[in-house]
Amino acid sequence: MTAEYLRQICLKDISWHDVCIGPGFWQKIQGRTNAVTLKIEYEQLQRTGRLDSLKCEWKEGDRNKPHFFWDSDIAKWIEAASYSLGQGKNLELENQVDRIIDLIAKAQAADGYLNTYFTTVEPGKRFTNLKEKHELYCLGHLIEAAVAWHEATGKSNLLDIVSKYADFVYESFGAGVGQIRGYDGHPEIELALVKLYRTTRNRKYLELSEFFVNERGTKPSFFLQECEKRGQPASEQKHRIDSQGSFAYYQAHRPVREQTAVVGHAVRAMYLYSGMADLVAENSDASLYEASSNLWEDLIRHKIYITGGIGQSPKGERFTYEYDLPNDTAYNETCASIGLFFFAFRMMKLKPSGLFVDVMERCLYNTILGGASLEGDRFFYSNPLSTHPLAYKNSTEERIHITLGRQEWFDVACCPPNYARLMLSLNGYIYLREKDGLFVNLYPKIPPII
Repeated sequence: MTAEYLRQICLKDISWHDVCIGPGFWQKIQGRTNAVTLKIEYEQLQRTGRLDSLKCEWKEGDRNKPHFFWDSDIAKWIEAASYSLGQGKNLELENQVDRIIDLIAKAQAADGYLNTYFTTVEPGKRFTNLKEKHELYCLGHLIEAAVAWHEATGKSNLLDIVSKYADFVYESFGAGVGQIRGYDGHPEIELALVKLYRTTRNRKYLELSEFFVNERGTKPSFFLQECEKRGQPASEQKHRIDSQGSFAYYQAHRPVREQTAVVGHAVRAMYLYSGMADLVAENSDASLYEASSNLWEDLIRHKIYITGGIGQSPKGERFTYEYDLPNDTAYNETCASIGLFFFAFRMMKLKPSGLFVDVMERCLYNTILGGASLEGDRFFYSNPLSTHPLAYKNSTEERIHITLGRQEWFDVACCPPNYARLMLSLNGYIYLREKDGLFVNLYPKIPPII
Protein backbone atom coordinates (compact mmCIF):
# COMPACT_ATOMS: atom_id res chain seq x y z
CA MET A 1 0.00 0.00 0.00
CA THR A 2 1.47 3.35 -1.04
CA ALA A 3 1.73 6.46 1.11
CA GLU A 4 -0.59 8.34 -1.24
CA TYR A 5 -3.26 5.65 -0.97
CA LEU A 6 -2.96 5.68 2.82
CA ARG A 7 -3.52 9.43 2.82
CA GLN A 8 -6.65 9.01 0.73
CA ILE A 9 -8.36 6.28 2.72
CA CYS A 10 -7.38 7.08 6.32
CA LEU A 11 -10.48 7.86 8.39
CA LYS A 12 -10.86 10.61 10.97
CA ASP A 13 -11.99 10.46 14.58
CA ILE A 14 -15.19 11.90 15.94
CA SER A 15 -14.27 13.01 19.44
CA TRP A 16 -15.76 11.33 22.48
CA HIS A 17 -17.21 14.60 23.74
CA ASP A 18 -19.17 15.11 20.50
CA VAL A 19 -21.10 11.85 20.86
CA CYS A 20 -23.84 11.11 23.39
CA ILE A 21 -24.85 7.54 24.23
CA GLY A 22 -28.59 7.34 24.80
CA PRO A 23 -30.62 5.19 27.22
CA GLY A 24 -29.82 1.50 27.02
CA PHE A 25 -27.12 -1.01 27.86
CA TRP A 26 -24.00 1.12 27.49
CA GLN A 27 -25.52 4.14 29.20
CA LYS A 28 -26.15 1.87 32.20
CA ILE A 29 -22.55 0.65 32.13
CA GLN A 30 -21.27 4.22 31.98
CA GLY A 31 -23.62 5.25 34.78
CA ARG A 32 -22.37 2.41 36.96
CA THR A 33 -18.77 3.32 36.18
CA ASN A 34 -19.43 6.95 37.11
CA ALA A 35 -21.34 6.21 40.30
CA VAL A 36 -19.44 3.20 41.65
CA THR A 37 -16.20 2.34 39.88
CA LEU A 38 -14.59 5.78 39.90
CA LYS A 39 -15.44 6.24 43.57
CA ILE A 40 -14.03 2.96 44.80
CA GLU A 41 -10.92 3.33 42.64
CA TYR A 42 -10.28 6.75 44.17
CA GLU A 43 -10.66 5.21 47.63
CA GLN A 44 -8.16 2.50 46.72
CA LEU A 45 -5.69 5.09 45.45
CA GLN A 46 -5.96 6.74 48.86
CA ARG A 47 -5.90 3.55 50.94
CA THR A 48 -2.84 2.06 49.23
CA GLY A 49 -0.78 5.23 49.54
CA ARG A 50 -0.69 6.03 45.85
CA LEU A 51 -2.07 9.55 46.23
CA ASP A 52 0.16 10.30 49.22
CA SER A 53 3.17 9.22 47.16
CA LEU A 54 2.68 12.35 45.05
CA LYS A 55 3.79 14.41 48.06
CA CYS A 56 7.25 12.84 47.61
CA GLU A 57 7.69 12.61 51.39
CA TRP A 58 8.30 8.85 51.63
CA LYS A 59 11.51 7.73 53.36
CA GLU A 60 13.02 4.35 54.15
CA GLY A 61 11.05 2.58 56.86
CA ASP A 62 7.74 4.26 56.03
CA ARG A 63 4.68 2.25 55.04
CA ASN A 64 3.36 2.11 51.47
CA LYS A 65 6.67 2.27 49.66
CA PRO A 66 5.98 3.83 46.24
CA HIS A 67 6.22 1.47 43.29
CA PHE A 68 7.57 2.47 39.90
CA PHE A 69 4.17 2.07 38.19
CA TRP A 70 2.04 3.93 40.74
CA ASP A 71 2.05 7.16 38.74
CA SER A 72 0.35 5.35 35.87
CA ASP A 73 -2.47 4.08 38.10
CA ILE A 74 -3.22 7.64 39.19
CA ALA A 75 -2.98 8.93 35.63
CA LYS A 76 -5.47 6.41 34.26
CA TRP A 77 -7.92 7.31 37.02
CA ILE A 78 -7.57 11.01 36.14
CA GLU A 79 -8.22 10.18 32.51
CA ALA A 80 -11.34 8.19 33.41
CA ALA A 81 -12.56 10.99 35.69
CA SER A 82 -12.02 13.48 32.88
CA TYR A 83 -14.26 11.52 30.52
CA SER A 84 -16.87 11.42 33.28
CA LEU A 85 -16.70 15.19 33.70
CA GLY A 86 -17.07 15.60 29.95
CA GLN A 87 -20.47 13.93 30.23
CA GLY A 88 -21.79 16.09 33.06
CA LYS A 89 -20.78 18.43 35.86
CA ASN A 90 -19.57 16.87 39.10
CA LEU A 91 -17.96 19.48 41.32
CA GLU A 92 -16.72 16.98 43.90
CA LEU A 93 -14.98 14.87 41.25
CA GLU A 94 -13.51 17.92 39.52
CA ASN A 95 -12.13 19.18 42.82
CA GLN A 96 -10.57 15.77 43.52
CA VAL A 97 -8.76 15.85 40.20
CA ASP A 98 -7.64 19.45 40.69
CA ARG A 99 -6.16 18.57 44.10
CA ILE A 100 -4.26 15.66 42.57
CA ILE A 101 -2.95 17.88 39.78
CA ASP A 102 -1.73 20.36 42.39
CA LEU A 103 0.27 17.57 44.02
CA ILE A 104 1.65 16.51 40.64
CA ALA A 105 2.73 20.09 39.91
CA LYS A 106 4.60 20.30 43.23
CA ALA A 107 6.28 16.95 42.54
CA GLN A 108 7.66 18.12 39.19
CA ALA A 109 11.36 19.02 39.15
CA ALA A 110 12.51 22.37 37.83
CA ASP A 111 13.85 20.75 34.64
CA GLY A 112 10.49 19.11 33.95
CA TYR A 113 11.23 15.58 35.17
CA LEU A 114 8.33 13.98 37.02
CA ASN A 115 8.32 10.52 38.59
CA THR A 116 7.49 9.96 42.25
CA TYR A 117 9.36 6.65 42.49
CA PHE A 118 12.67 8.01 41.26
CA THR A 119 12.22 11.21 43.23
CA THR A 120 11.82 9.37 46.54
CA VAL A 121 12.93 5.73 46.31
CA GLU A 122 15.83 5.85 43.85
CA PRO A 123 16.90 9.50 43.56
CA GLY A 124 19.78 10.08 41.20
CA LYS A 125 18.91 7.08 39.01
CA ARG A 126 16.72 8.69 36.37
CA PHE A 127 16.62 6.80 33.07
CA THR A 128 19.08 4.15 34.24
CA ASN A 129 16.67 1.19 34.10
CA LEU A 130 14.25 1.94 31.31
CA LYS A 131 13.92 -1.76 30.55
CA GLU A 132 12.14 -2.49 33.85
CA LYS A 133 11.11 0.69 35.65
CA HIS A 134 8.38 2.20 33.44
CA GLU A 135 9.38 5.89 33.55
CA LEU A 136 8.22 6.73 30.05
CA TYR A 137 5.22 4.42 30.39
CA CYS A 138 4.09 6.48 33.38
CA LEU A 139 4.60 9.69 31.42
CA GLY A 140 2.56 8.26 28.56
CA HIS A 141 -0.45 7.64 30.76
CA LEU A 142 -0.09 11.07 32.33
CA ILE A 143 -0.09 12.61 28.85
CA GLU A 144 -3.29 10.77 27.97
CA ALA A 145 -4.84 12.01 31.22
CA ALA A 146 -3.78 15.58 30.49
CA VAL A 147 -5.29 15.52 27.00
CA ALA A 148 -8.58 14.12 28.31
CA TRP A 149 -8.66 16.64 31.18
CA HIS A 150 -8.07 19.50 28.77
CA GLU A 151 -10.77 18.29 26.40
CA ALA A 152 -13.28 17.77 29.21
CA THR A 153 -12.72 20.95 31.23
CA GLY A 154 -10.74 23.33 29.05
CA LYS A 155 -8.09 23.48 31.79
CA SER A 156 -4.46 23.37 30.71
CA ASN A 157 -2.82 22.90 34.13
CA LEU A 158 -2.01 19.21 33.61
CA LEU A 159 -1.28 19.73 29.91
CA ASP A 160 1.36 22.32 30.83
CA ILE A 161 2.95 19.86 33.27
CA VAL A 162 3.21 16.98 30.80
CA SER A 163 4.37 19.27 28.00
CA LYS A 164 7.25 20.44 30.18
CA TYR A 165 8.16 16.84 30.97
CA ALA A 166 7.84 15.80 27.32
CA ASP A 167 10.12 18.70 26.35
CA PHE A 168 12.69 17.38 28.84
CA VAL A 169 12.40 13.89 27.36
CA TYR A 170 12.76 15.34 23.85
CA GLU A 171 16.06 16.92 24.88
CA SER A 172 17.24 13.82 26.76
CA PHE A 173 16.54 11.14 24.13
CA GLY A 174 17.78 10.89 20.58
CA ALA A 175 20.75 10.06 18.42
CA GLY A 176 22.67 13.22 19.26
CA VAL A 177 25.77 13.63 21.40
CA GLY A 178 24.96 13.15 25.07
CA GLN A 179 21.43 11.90 24.40
CA ILE A 180 20.03 8.53 25.42
CA ARG A 181 19.61 6.37 22.36
CA GLY A 182 16.95 4.14 23.85
CA TYR A 183 13.31 3.58 24.69
CA ASP A 184 11.08 2.31 27.49
CA GLY A 185 10.68 -1.36 28.32
CA HIS A 186 6.91 -0.91 28.44
CA PRO A 187 5.60 0.83 25.29
CA GLU A 188 2.89 3.44 25.81
CA ILE A 189 4.68 6.74 25.40
CA GLU A 190 4.57 6.27 21.63
CA LEU A 191 0.80 6.52 21.26
CA ALA A 192 0.57 9.16 24.00
CA LEU A 193 3.00 11.48 22.23
CA VAL A 194 0.84 11.33 19.11
CA LYS A 195 -2.12 12.41 21.25
CA LEU A 196 -0.05 15.27 22.65
CA TYR A 197 0.95 16.30 19.13
CA ARG A 198 -2.67 16.26 17.97
CA THR A 199 -3.65 18.48 20.89
CA THR A 200 -0.77 20.97 20.84
CA ARG A 201 0.27 20.66 17.15
CA ASN A 202 3.86 20.76 18.39
CA ARG A 203 5.63 18.55 15.87
CA LYS A 204 8.53 17.63 18.11
CA TYR A 205 6.22 15.31 20.06
CA LEU A 206 5.45 13.44 16.85
CA GLU A 207 9.16 13.28 16.07
CA LEU A 208 9.87 11.87 19.53
CA SER A 209 7.26 9.15 19.05
CA GLU A 210 8.85 8.29 15.70
CA PHE A 211 12.26 8.06 17.35
CA PHE A 212 11.08 5.64 20.00
CA VAL A 213 9.33 3.42 17.44
CA ASN A 214 12.17 3.46 14.92
CA GLU A 215 14.90 2.92 17.51
CA ARG A 216 13.26 -0.08 19.12
CA GLY A 217 15.05 -3.35 18.46
CA THR A 218 18.00 -1.83 16.59
CA LYS A 219 21.56 -3.00 17.12
CA PRO A 220 23.52 -2.75 19.29
CA SER A 221 20.82 -3.61 21.81
CA PHE A 222 20.00 -0.68 24.04
CA PHE A 223 18.68 -2.94 26.79
CA LEU A 224 21.83 -5.07 26.72
CA GLN A 225 23.97 -1.95 27.03
CA GLU A 226 21.80 -0.68 29.86
CA CYS A 227 22.09 -3.97 31.75
CA GLU A 228 25.87 -3.92 31.39
CA LYS A 229 26.06 -0.35 32.70
CA ARG A 230 24.18 -1.45 35.81
CA GLY A 231 26.47 -4.45 36.20
CA GLN A 232 23.49 -6.76 35.76
CA PRO A 233 23.96 -9.42 33.07
CA ALA A 234 20.93 -9.75 30.83
CA SER A 235 21.02 -13.51 31.40
CA GLU A 236 19.76 -12.90 34.94
CA GLN A 237 16.44 -11.59 33.65
CA LYS A 238 14.67 -14.98 33.92
CA HIS A 239 11.80 -15.39 31.46
CA ARG A 240 12.25 -11.90 30.10
CA ILE A 241 15.07 -12.91 27.81
CA ASP A 242 14.91 -15.95 25.60
CA SER A 243 17.45 -18.67 24.93
CA GLN A 244 18.99 -16.66 22.09
CA GLY A 245 19.51 -13.63 24.31
CA SER A 246 16.64 -11.84 22.58
CA PHE A 247 14.54 -9.07 24.08
CA ALA A 248 11.38 -10.34 22.40
CA TYR A 249 9.52 -10.00 25.70
CA TYR A 250 9.72 -6.22 25.16
CA GLN A 251 9.18 -6.38 21.38
CA ALA A 252 12.79 -5.20 21.11
CA HIS A 253 14.33 -8.27 19.47
CA ARG A 254 14.51 -6.61 16.05
CA PRO A 255 13.39 -3.32 14.45
CA VAL A 256 9.60 -3.02 14.32
CA ARG A 257 9.48 -3.04 10.52
CA GLU A 258 11.15 -6.46 10.58
CA GLN A 259 8.76 -7.97 13.12
CA THR A 260 6.20 -10.35 11.64
CA ALA A 261 5.14 -12.44 14.66
CA VAL A 262 3.38 -11.20 17.78
CA VAL A 263 5.63 -12.05 20.72
CA GLY A 264 6.34 -11.10 24.29
CA HIS A 265 4.27 -9.32 26.91
CA ALA A 266 0.74 -8.89 25.56
CA VAL A 267 -0.04 -5.40 26.88
CA ARG A 268 3.33 -4.04 25.82
CA ALA A 269 2.73 -5.41 22.33
CA MET A 270 -0.72 -3.88 21.93
CA TYR A 271 0.39 -0.44 23.09
CA LEU A 272 3.38 -0.53 20.76
CA TYR A 273 1.29 -1.61 17.76
CA SER A 274 -1.29 1.09 18.55
CA GLY A 275 1.47 3.69 18.55
CA MET A 276 2.77 2.36 15.24
CA ALA A 277 -0.70 2.62 13.70
CA ASP A 278 -1.04 6.18 15.02
CA LEU A 279 2.19 7.13 13.27
CA VAL A 280 0.93 5.58 10.04
CA ALA A 281 -2.18 7.75 10.29
CA GLU A 282 -0.07 10.88 10.73
CA ASN A 283 2.77 10.16 8.30
CA SER A 284 1.25 7.71 5.78
CA ASP A 285 4.28 5.49 6.41
CA ALA A 286 3.78 2.54 4.04
CA SER A 287 6.49 0.30 5.52
CA LEU A 288 5.19 0.84 9.05
CA TYR A 289 1.69 0.05 7.81
CA GLU A 290 2.93 -3.21 6.30
CA ALA A 291 4.56 -4.16 9.61
CA SER A 292 1.38 -3.32 11.54
CA SER A 293 -0.71 -5.39 9.12
CA ASN A 294 1.62 -8.39 9.34
CA LEU A 295 1.48 -8.32 13.13
CA TRP A 296 -2.29 -7.97 13.05
CA GLU A 297 -2.64 -11.01 10.80
CA ASP A 298 -0.43 -13.17 13.00
CA LEU A 299 -2.38 -12.18 16.09
CA ILE A 300 -5.87 -12.68 14.67
CA ARG A 301 -5.10 -15.90 12.84
CA HIS A 302 -3.02 -17.65 15.49
CA LYS A 303 -3.10 -16.13 18.99
CA ILE A 304 -6.55 -14.89 20.00
CA TYR A 305 -9.25 -16.58 22.05
CA ILE A 306 -12.90 -16.64 21.02
CA THR A 307 -13.54 -14.07 23.75
CA GLY A 308 -11.02 -11.59 22.38
CA GLY A 309 -8.58 -12.56 25.13
CA ILE A 310 -4.88 -12.51 24.28
CA GLY A 311 -1.63 -13.38 26.02
CA GLN A 312 -1.88 -17.10 26.67
CA SER A 313 0.72 -17.60 29.39
CA PRO A 314 0.64 -16.41 33.02
CA LYS A 315 4.43 -16.79 33.04
CA GLY A 316 5.31 -13.31 31.89
CA GLU A 317 1.75 -12.34 30.85
CA ARG A 318 2.88 -13.14 27.36
CA PHE A 319 2.16 -14.75 24.02
CA THR A 320 3.38 -18.26 23.35
CA TYR A 321 3.18 -19.99 19.96
CA GLU A 322 0.64 -20.41 17.18
CA TYR A 323 -2.64 -22.12 18.12
CA ASP A 324 -1.57 -22.58 21.74
CA LEU A 325 -4.88 -21.55 23.34
CA PRO A 326 -5.39 -23.50 26.59
CA ASN A 327 -8.50 -22.73 28.61
CA ASP A 328 -7.40 -23.34 32.19
CA THR A 329 -3.97 -21.67 32.06
CA ALA A 330 -5.03 -18.82 29.79
CA TYR A 331 -3.94 -15.45 31.14
CA ASN A 332 -5.99 -13.08 28.97
CA GLU A 333 -5.28 -9.95 31.00
CA THR A 334 -8.06 -7.36 30.92
CA CYS A 335 -5.54 -4.69 29.91
CA ALA A 336 -4.39 -6.84 26.99
CA SER A 337 -7.89 -6.98 25.49
CA ILE A 338 -8.25 -3.24 26.06
CA GLY A 339 -4.97 -2.79 24.19
CA LEU A 340 -6.24 -4.99 21.35
CA PHE A 341 -9.41 -2.90 21.23
CA PHE A 342 -7.20 0.20 20.78
CA PHE A 343 -5.13 -1.51 18.08
CA ALA A 344 -8.19 -2.73 16.17
CA PHE A 345 -9.75 0.74 16.22
CA ARG A 346 -6.58 2.27 14.82
CA MET A 347 -6.30 -0.36 12.10
CA MET A 348 -9.91 0.36 11.17
CA LYS A 349 -8.91 3.98 10.59
CA LEU A 350 -6.11 2.95 8.25
CA LYS A 351 -8.01 0.48 6.09
CA PRO A 352 -11.77 0.39 6.81
CA SER A 353 -13.01 -3.17 7.21
CA GLY A 354 -15.64 -4.90 9.29
CA LEU A 355 -12.96 -7.40 10.33
CA PHE A 356 -11.41 -4.82 12.64
CA VAL A 357 -14.75 -3.86 14.12
CA ASP A 358 -15.58 -7.53 14.71
CA VAL A 359 -12.47 -7.79 16.88
CA MET A 360 -13.36 -4.61 18.74
CA GLU A 361 -16.75 -6.13 19.59
CA ARG A 362 -15.27 -9.51 20.59
CA CYS A 363 -12.98 -7.79 23.07
CA LEU A 364 -15.53 -5.29 24.34
CA TYR A 365 -18.47 -7.61 24.98
CA ASN A 366 -16.42 -10.43 26.49
CA THR A 367 -13.06 -10.05 28.21
CA ILE A 368 -13.22 -6.28 28.73
CA LEU A 369 -16.80 -6.12 29.95
CA GLY A 370 -16.22 -9.17 32.15
CA GLY A 371 -13.23 -7.41 33.70
CA ALA A 372 -15.56 -5.78 36.24
CA SER A 373 -18.41 -7.17 38.31
CA LEU A 374 -22.07 -6.32 37.67
CA GLU A 375 -21.86 -3.93 40.61
CA GLY A 376 -18.72 -2.25 39.21
CA ASP A 377 -16.71 -2.65 42.40
CA ARG A 378 -14.62 -5.79 41.80
CA PHE A 379 -12.28 -6.71 38.99
CA PHE A 380 -10.58 -9.46 37.06
CA TYR A 381 -6.92 -9.06 36.16
CA SER A 382 -6.63 -12.36 34.29
CA ASN A 383 -9.56 -13.97 32.48
CA PRO A 384 -9.00 -17.74 32.12
CA LEU A 385 -11.75 -19.63 30.32
CA SER A 386 -11.81 -22.35 32.97
CA THR A 387 -10.07 -22.86 36.28
CA HIS A 388 -9.88 -25.04 39.38
CA PRO A 389 -9.04 -24.16 43.01
CA LEU A 390 -5.97 -26.42 42.93
CA ALA A 391 -4.78 -25.54 39.44
CA TYR A 392 -1.86 -23.39 40.63
CA LYS A 393 -1.25 -24.89 44.06
CA ASN A 394 2.41 -25.67 43.42
CA SER A 395 3.40 -22.67 41.33
CA THR A 396 3.65 -19.35 43.13
CA GLU A 397 4.68 -17.47 40.01
CA GLU A 398 1.80 -18.73 37.89
CA ARG A 399 -0.76 -17.96 40.60
CA ILE A 400 -0.13 -14.23 40.25
CA HIS A 401 -3.50 -12.61 39.53
CA ILE A 402 -5.07 -16.00 38.66
CA THR A 403 -8.13 -15.95 40.90
CA LEU A 404 -11.49 -17.65 41.15
CA GLY A 405 -13.38 -14.44 41.81
CA ARG A 406 -13.07 -10.77 41.09
CA GLN A 407 -10.91 -8.77 43.48
CA GLU A 408 -11.37 -5.36 45.09
CA TRP A 409 -7.90 -4.26 43.98
CA PHE A 410 -4.46 -5.54 43.01
CA ASP A 411 -0.89 -4.71 43.96
CA VAL A 412 -0.40 -4.30 40.22
CA ALA A 413 -3.55 -2.25 39.64
CA CYS A 414 -3.38 -1.40 35.95
CA CYS A 415 -6.64 -3.13 35.01
CA PRO A 416 -9.30 -1.38 37.15
CA PRO A 417 -8.55 2.22 36.01
CA ASN A 418 -7.91 0.99 32.47
CA TYR A 419 -11.38 -0.54 32.44
CA ALA A 420 -12.89 2.71 33.75
CA ARG A 421 -11.20 4.94 31.20
CA LEU A 422 -12.37 2.79 28.29
CA MET A 423 -15.95 2.52 29.53
CA LEU A 424 -16.19 6.29 29.96
CA SER A 425 -14.53 7.12 26.63
CA LEU A 426 -16.52 4.58 24.61
CA ASN A 427 -18.32 7.46 22.88
CA GLY A 428 -15.14 8.15 20.91
CA TYR A 429 -15.00 4.68 19.37
CA ILE A 430 -18.52 4.53 17.94
CA TYR A 431 -17.96 6.51 14.74
CA LEU A 432 -15.24 7.24 12.21
CA ARG A 433 -15.68 9.64 9.34
CA GLU A 434 -14.42 10.13 5.83
CA LYS A 435 -14.93 13.05 3.47
CA ASP A 436 -18.49 12.17 2.47
CA GLY A 437 -19.47 9.38 4.82
CA LEU A 438 -19.72 7.96 8.28
CA PHE A 439 -18.62 4.56 9.58
CA VAL A 440 -20.51 3.12 12.54
CA ASN A 441 -18.26 0.79 14.51
CA LEU A 442 -20.43 0.02 17.51
CA TYR A 443 -24.16 -0.05 18.02
CA PRO A 444 -25.13 1.37 21.39
CA LYS A 445 -28.39 3.28 21.43
CA ILE A 446 -27.65 6.72 20.00
CA PRO A 447 -30.09 9.65 20.26
CA PRO A 448 -31.37 10.64 16.80
CA ILE A 449 -29.47 13.41 15.02
CA ILE A 450 -31.86 16.31 14.50
